[in-house]
Amino acid sequence: MREIVSIQVGQCGNQIGYKFWETIATEHGLNTSNGEFEGNSDLQIQRANVYFNQIENGQVERYVPRAVLVDLEPGVLDSIASSSQMGKFFNPDSYVSGQNGAGNNWAKGYYSEGSEIIDMVLDQVRKEAENCDVLQGFQFTHSLGGGTGSGLGTNILNILEQEYSSKILFNYSVYPASASDRQTQSGVSSVSDVVVEPYNTVLSLNALINTSHMTTVIENNSLYRICQNLLKLKTSSFADVNYIISQTMSSATATMRFPGASNNTDIRKICMNLIPFPRLHFISQSLAPLYARGNSKYEVINESEIIGRLFDSQSFMSDIELRHGKILTGSVLMRGSEVSECEVDCQIKRLSDKHSSTFVEWIPNRLMSSVCKVNPAYQTSQMSGSSLLNTTSIQNSMSRILHNFEKMYARKAYVHWYENEGMDINEFDEAAANLRDLISEYEQYQEMKSGGDEDDEAEIIYEKKSHSHGFNTTRASSKASNYGEQAFHQEDEEMQEEEMV
Repeated sequence: MREIVSIQVGQCGNQIGYKFWETIATEHGLNTSNGEFEGNSDLQIQRANVYFNQIENGQVERYVPRAVLVDLEPGVLDSIASSSQMGKFFNPDSYVSGQNGAGNNWAKGYYSEGSEIIDMVLDQVRKEAENCDVLQGFQFTHSLGGGTGSGLGTNILNILEQEYSSKILFNYSVYPASASDRQTQSGVSSVSDVVVEPYNTVLSLNALINTSHMTTVIENNSLYRICQNLLKLKTSSFADVNYIISQTMSSATATMRFPGASNNTDIRKICMNLIPFPRLHFISQSLAPLYARGNSKYEVINESEIIGRLFDSQSFMSDIELRHGKILTGSVLMRGSEVSECEVDCQIKRLSDKHSSTFVEWIPNRLMSSVCKVNPAYQTSQMSGSSLLNTTSIQNSMSRILHNFEKMYARKAYVHWYENEGMDINEFDEAAANLRDLISEYEQYQEMKSGGDEDDEAEIIYEKKSHSHGFNTTRASSKASNYGEQAFHQEDEEMQEEEMV
């Protein structure tokens, strides 16, 4: 079995992770109070080992989440550990916490406070990795606007990249409200009061560009927009937002957790299909159907309707407009016992032909599909879907973050708080330059047309940018090779090793 180790960092990462584990435990038929299987189908448990450790105590089998829960203050982790519903579900050794917090300061999370617990975090990660038969990668859940998820998260990612260079690192990263220019119905354009969000986000993005294989972008304002416009909630809570995120994560990982899917059966294959260039790995995800409670009986739910909604900008977890960019690659993930694979393929072909101008010309087979026959948890509909799109539209959020960063940094506002924690001011300049280059790369591939000369020119431009500013380009080149022939060789070796075990 190809296992995944989940690492959730900071208050936001752990609250999302809590809901994610609750969701997939329900789908796998697991009782979260004791970890025992209480489902009604062998399909539910057949590949549960991808995310769960299976422990046998006599005649009783217990499933424990393969997770590491990290925070610089104990409050959130203590609430999870004392929860009557999930408190005994996690291994007590999985909790790693400090005492002082990061104070919304990236440098505190990376240097001072974070450095005090980094060894304990890595020790627990190594224990989980060593218990795996064939480890395929790490799932990382965090936010970019605070101090722990951004600063400590960056430090963990950098070390994992060095120690587990052949494994996949894929992130669910929550962007702050400053990444969006949309307003909620109440007229409020921001749902956060952290003034240094642009600093923390740009510094974190610098690490994600260099270390992550795939980053799914989740924006706070987009989540609240979905709650208000699609779910028709008058007031939105963190519980509502975390529910939406957990559903997207569950949908994206369903083909890895359940048998029967023909595509996207492990995270390496998903990355292989979605990431044409190693630095352009920021993914936008949508979910459908999304409607208000009680409205399901008035909705027509079939393959055509769901796929149409998946390509509606209102259904995305990030603030993007598909018509303002080009789709490089994409994957449609359908779930439900009544889903017809043939109909899904026909509808994707129809949509791709109808909106051909939205896609780049030089990647012919840019959309693919996969179907999981196991119904999602907490869904009233017997059919649902999710899309993962690698689109150049994501550059707009990055540009807004960079713009807010530059406005403050031009006056060196709040910089002293970062320098006091041991951070070199040049790190601000390097991070901004790296993000600026990434935005220009998205623009370059958006405007590129089919033709050999332009392709050669693009390759030359990319090579120049990859070696500029002294950034870590080793990761980019190693990822490029992993996605090529070496990835398949390694995959075969892992399968042989799995069979021997």
